[in-house]
Amino acid sequence: MRKKLLLVCANYYPNISLSLRNGAVTSLDKIHKKFINYECIEVPGVFEIPFIIAKNIKKYDAFIALGCVIKGETPHFDFISSATTNAIMNLSIKYKKPIGNGIITCLNKKQAKVRSKTKGHEAAKAVISILENF
Repeated sequence: MRKKLLLVCANYYPNISLSLRNGAVTSLDKIHKKFINYECIEVPGVFEIPFIIAKNIKKYDAFIALGCVIKGETPHFDFISSATTNAIMNLSIKYKKPIGNGIITCLNKKQAKVRSKTKGHEAAKAVISILENF
């Protein structure tokens, strides 16, 4: 039976988000096209990702959260990163559904560009592994 997966992509940093999304989609298409149907919803920032997952939790078998938070001059980075990660983990545990965390937290845009090349793929691979083995 084919599994339904939702990618939730925060587009606050459009180029970074596109790179994350391309990595995830490439993995899904190459490795598991026969196994998974997927859709993508875009949101303004990573803080909105848990809400969209919660709203769609019964419609999909798994999720991949994609986005980027870059450290600035204030503690905002820490609050957003922590709140989003905790919300994603709580949703995954409460509903017993895998959620790949492809949200990168970086110190600058240069670091984000580098990490965005692999993190989407890694998040997709993690979710697929859970779906296949459990």
